[in-house]
Amino acid sequence: MEIEYFINPKDNWEKVFALWKKEMAMWIANLGIAKKNIRVREHAREELSHYSKKTIDFEYAFPFGWKELYGLAYRTDFDLQNHARESGEDLRYIDTVSGEKYIPHVIEPTFGVDRTVLMLLLDAYEEVEGGRTTTTKSAKEAEVVLRLNKRVAPIKVAVLPLSKKEPLANKARELAQNLCARWTVQYDETGSIGKRYRRQDEIGTPYCVTVDFESLEDTKVTIRDRDTMEQERVGIDELESYIGEKLEQ
Repeated sequence: MEIEYFINPKDNWEKVFALWKKEMAMWIANLGIAKKNIRVREHAREELSHYSKKTIDFEYAFPFGWKELYGLAYRTDFDLQNHARESGEDLRYIDTVSGEKYIPHVIEPTFGVDRTVLMLLLDAYEEVEGGRTTTTKSAKEAEVVLRLNKRVAPIKVAVLPLSKKEPLANKARELAQNLCARWTVQYDETGSIGKRYRRQDEIGTPYCVTVDFESLEDTKVTIRDRDTMEQERVGIDELESYIGEKLEQ
C-alpha cells in the first residue's frame, strides 16, 4: 500500500513529512500494537536511496529481529521529472489560483500489507501454559488466546447456546441472526461450553454470548470477555447497545 502525496516545492516539506509520520504512528496505535514492539529509525546519509532527501522506517520487533514494517520518504521531484523526460509529456501542475506551474514533489508513505497481518498475529498471539481456568487443579493443556484489537478482530461476537436442544438453540439462532445485521457473528453449538470458549479465544473473538435455560425465563444472556474472562448478565433487549459500546472502547 503506497501513497504518492504531492506537494508544492515551495511548501515546507519537513512539516508535511512530520504530519505523515504522526498519521502512520496513529495507524499502528489504532491497530492495538504494543508500543514496546515499535521503533522509528532514520536512514543514515550513506544508505539513503539516490532519489530520497529523507527516509524513516517504522520497525517491528519480529521474532527474527527488528525489521522494517513501513517506510516514509521525501522523494523530491524525482518521480515526475523522470516520467516527464521519458514520456515527453508536460507533467507540471497548474495552480488554479495563481496560475503557477511546477513539478510536484512527492512524500511517499508505504505500508506493507503482508507485514501488517504478520505483525497483528504476532502481537496478539499468546499461549497460556496450564490454561486460564482456575476451577480445577488437574493438569491442563496450554490455551491459545489471540488478543486482537476489537477493530480488527474478524469475528466480533459468538453466540453459544448452552444446549443444542430446542427451544434453547432456536432462541440462540434467532439472537445470532439479529446481531448479524451489525457485526460478523459466529454461531457454535458443538462441544462443551468451555471448549467453545477456547475456540473463540483462539480466533480472537472479543465477546461470547451464552444463551442458557434461564434465558428463556428472565430474557437475559451471559456475556464473556475474551481478555478478562469476566462474565456479565445482560438483558437481551439491551444486548446490541451493550456490545456496541464495548466494541467502541
